[in-house]
Amino acid sequence: MRSDIESAARDNLSAVLNPPVGPDDLDLDADMAGTYGLTSLNKVLFLTEVCEATDVDLAHFTEHDLAEMNTLRSVTEALTRHTNKVA
Repeated sequence: MRSDIESAARDNLSAVLNPPVGPDDLDLDADMAGTYGLTSLNKVLFLTEVCEATDVDLAHFTEHDLAEMNTLRSVTEALTRHTNKVA
């Protein structure tokens, strides 16, 4: 399941970056803002889309949780924690 979440995160981050970076070229541990120039608005768009793609409700995350999602790894780990919960 994690590989599906990671793929969704890579695809959705790649889609909002300017200049573009291919999904396979993204570093899981790179700071998304510092390394790839992810803006606050694009972070919101990215997180909204990746939550939709992985069927994880964005409402699971507090403002603090969202602020802590600085790398693709932190995003995939957070999403993975919520995909394993029983509804």
